[in-house]
Amino acid sequence: MARTLTIENMPPTVTGKSTGRPMGPVAEDEDFRFHALLYPNRSLSRDGFRRVLSVVVGVNIVNAVIYLTLGAWPVAFFCGVDILIVWWAFKLSYMQGRRHERVMLTDDALWISRVLPSGHETRWKLSPYWARVSIDRPVQHDTQLQLIEKGRTLVLGSFLSPKERGELAEALGDALAKARTA
Repeated sequence: MARTLTIENMPPTVTGKSTGRPMGPVAEDEDFRFHALLYPNRSLSRDGFRRVLSVVVGVNIVNAVIYLTLGAWPVAFFCGVDILIVWWAFKLSYMQGRRHERVMLTDDALWISRVLPSGHETRWKLSPYWARVSIDRPVQHDTQLQLIEKGRTLVLGSFLSPKERGELAEALGDALAKARTA
């Protein structure tokens, strides 16, 4: 079965620079029916990054010295460029890792907050009575977790693994169903 990717068409409630404070009328001590903070998976810790970069620097310095002694000085330049490219790629990866989403369900509202690596935050406020969770089963790599309210769609957790998206869909769907009956 061919899957089609949905484009978000739900306008945000609030946009702006992330302050790190609780969203809108949601207080820190408020009792949540559901609360999830979603971050992309990081495969390498900061200490692991230092170790990998140390190995890359060591290997490139050894290669640069060997090629300098052989008279091939341009190769030494490219060894330095190689170090910079690896450092830049990891820096970019860690910047993308600052992206996160927060899902908070209270008695009155379902709040979704998406913070980009730049610090720009977008917030949506949905009604728990109208919002429903949609996800294709079985969950595959390209499956999207969608929140649908009155014909508008919001894609949630696109950076999560398929298993994590499925678990989030199930937990959020259960929490919304309980909120509707309460």
